Amino acid sequence: GDYEKAVHQKISSENISKVLYPNDSQSNGLELRLRQEYFFTAASIADIIRRFQAENSALQDLPKKVCIQLNDTHPALAIVELMRVLVDQYGMDFNEAWGITRETFAYTNHTLMPEALECWSVGLLGKVLPRHLDLIYEINSHFIEDIQKKYPGDNDRLQRMSLIQEGYGKQVRMAYLSVIGSHSVNGVSALHTELLK
Repeated sequence: GDYEKAVHQKISSENISKVLYPNDSQSNGLELRLRQEYFFTAASIADIIRRFQAENSALQDLPKKVCIQLNDTHPALAIVELMRVLVDQYGMDFNEAWGITRETFAYTNHTLMPEALECWSVGLLGKVLPRHLDLIYEINSHFIEDIQKKYPGDNDRLQRMSLIQEGYGKQVRMAYLSVIGSHSVNGVSALHTELLK
C-alpha cells in the first residue's frame, strides 16, 4: 500500500541505466556514477564469460580467446569484477585468477593530468562494493610486495605507486589499477605513451 515508496524504488533502480553522466559534485550523484560503472562492467563480464563458455570449457584459456580493452578508467572496475567472478564463483586461487585477468585486459590511458585521473574513495567503494574493495586491497598488497622486492627500502616509491592514495580520505587510483591489471598499456598517441611510461 505504500505507493510512493514503491515508485521511488522503481525510479531509483532505473537511474542506473537512464541517467547519463550524473552530477558527481554531490554524494548521491557520485554514488550513482559508481553504481553505473559497476553495473555496466559486471554485465559485460557476465556476458563475455557466458559467450566464452558456450564454446570453451577452461576459463584458463580466456586470454587466448578474449581481450578486453579498457578505454580510459571508467570501465576499470571490470578488472576487479573478473577477479571476483574467477575467485568467488569459480573457486580459483588468487594468483591463478590474477594471471588470467592481467592477460585478458589491455588499457588505453587518455590523460595524465592528476585532476582528471579517476579515483574512488575507499569509504564509498566499501559501502557500495565491499568485496571489490577487499580484492583491490589484496591486489595492492601483492603489487606492493613486488615493488618492495625490486626497490628495497624505497618507501617513497611505494607511496607513489600504491593503488591506495593515503591521507585524509583514502582514494583508490583507478588508472594505477588499469595499468597493473593489464598486459598492454598505451596512451592515445606515441608521444602520450612515452609520457605515460
